[in-house]
Parts: sequence; structure tokens; C-alpha cells
Amino acid sequence: MKRPLFAVLIVMLLASLACSVNISIPTMQVGPTKTFNVNEPVPSGVSLASVSLNMGAGTLILTGGASGLVEGTITYNVPDWDPKVTTTDNGVTLTQGEKPNITGIPTSNLVNDWAMRLSNTVAMDLTIHAGAYKGTMDLSGLHIRSLSIMDGASQNKVTFDTPNPEKMDSLTYRTGASQVELDGLANANFSNMEFDGGAGDYTFDFAGTLAQDSSMTIKTGVSSITIVVPSDMAVTFINSGGVNNINTTGTWTVNGDTYTSGGSGHMLTIHAEIAIGTVKLVHK
Repeated sequence: MKRPLFAVLIVMLLASLACSVNISIPTMQVGPTKTFNVNEPVPSGVSLASVSLNMGAGTLILTGGASGLVEGTITYNVPDWDPKVTTTDNGVTLTQGEKPNITGIPTSNLVNDWAMRLSNTVAMDLTIHAGAYKGTMDLSGLHIRSLSIMDGASQNKVTFDTPNPEKMDSLTYRTGASQVELDGLANANFSNMEFDGGAGDYTFDFAGTLAQDSSMTIKTGVSSITIVVPSDMAVTFINSGGVNNINTTGTWTVNGDTYTSGGSGHMLTIHAEIAIGTVKLVHK
């Protein structure tokens, strides 16, 4: 038998097998939709509270305005995702049941909607763990000493429209293949920020006024990065990665892999380790 004929027979055999084999792909089981109410007071005598939110796939809306430390509702229909509240002397941890991970392919019928509010008056360390989700986090006016966000494939927007009254020691964001937008970062009042991402589209807008010198490190894979800083802010961007497609808008001075733009007040320093992709630097 000649090779071309043999190859054709192999292809025909595989095609016939594909038509006769049924592949069963597990899907995530859903049940009746439930609503879980959260209403946790501020721990007595605490000047710095700890808040941790741990959810699976779904949506998360997070704002201020709570009368206590944290309050809101969780609407869900995955039986294994019954929420659990754990309180300590200085805070609260809210966890998505005993099995927060996805055990099959989510269907369009999956419901897991978190609508949470945090205290506007108590200083806090805030930690957020999430899976594949869509988030809107308006942290304007909250008193945040440290912020840590860790998620999977996500679409998330974090906003600081007003200055953080607390000096934030650290801001850490680790994500997978995501679309993330951080607005009003100068108002976050952080001294150090670390962003670690996979393949994605990431926007960092430093609207507001720096209250202290701030340093940021960006580490990503294949990604599109946009950095926006006000025209009166002093900024230094240092490219330490493999990316060489860097576009600028506004007035920048380029010296090798270092981009600077003049301004008054405190200095913003950004160290970037971006493997492949594009960077857009906007000074306006």
C-alpha cells in the first residue's frame, strides 16, 4: 500500500471513530437560588480591622457605606458554595463555602452575585480572593492600610475617586489572563504597589495627588499596558523587561530604557518587567 492511500485510510478511520464516540464533559451542578445576608459589626475596641472576602466565579460589587464593618448580600445557586462567616477579635473572613473551586464547566444558569459594603470609618487591611469573575470595586473614601487582590481570569475595575485617609503600606494585585482597570491610583495613598499579571489588558490611571513618594512594580506576560499620569505629576518609568513597543503621549524624556516626565510634588517611580506586548505612557 502506498503512503498517500494509507494516510487517507487513517483519516477516514479517525473520522468514523469521532462520529461514534460520545464525550461527556462535566458541568457544574446548580440548584435553587438562595440569598445569604451579611451584617457584621465593627469589633469592639479595634482601631485596625481585618476584612477578607473569598469567592468563586461570579460577580462582585464592592463599595463603602456599611453601618458596621461589612454588610451586603450573596445570591447564589451552587449548593457547594454556601457562604461561611468567620469572626475574630479584630475582623471577619467571608468564604464561599467548603468547595469554592469550580468542579465542572459553569453553565449560563450559574448565579453567584456578591454585593458588599465596607465601613467608611474604620481603618482596615483588606484582602480579596476570587476566581473567574467580573468585579466593580469602588474603594473611594475607605480607610485602607493594606490592600491585596488575588484573582483568576477576571474583568475588574478598582476606583479611588477620593483620597484614602490612611497611608497605605502596600497594594498587591495578582491576576491571571484578565482585563483590569485601576483608576485614581494617586488617591490610594500607597508607598509600594506590586502588580503581577498574565496575558491581559491592564490600565493604571494615577488621577489624584500623591501624598507621598510612591513606587510601583509591574510584572506581566503577553500584555497591553496603559499608564496615565496627570500633567503636573513627576514620574519615572524604567523598562526592565523584553517589551520594546513603548508609545508616549505628552512630554517625556527618554534615556535608554528610562522614561521621565517632569512635575512638582512627590515622585512616582514605576519599574516594569513586561515580557511581550505594548506599553502606552500618557502624561496629560
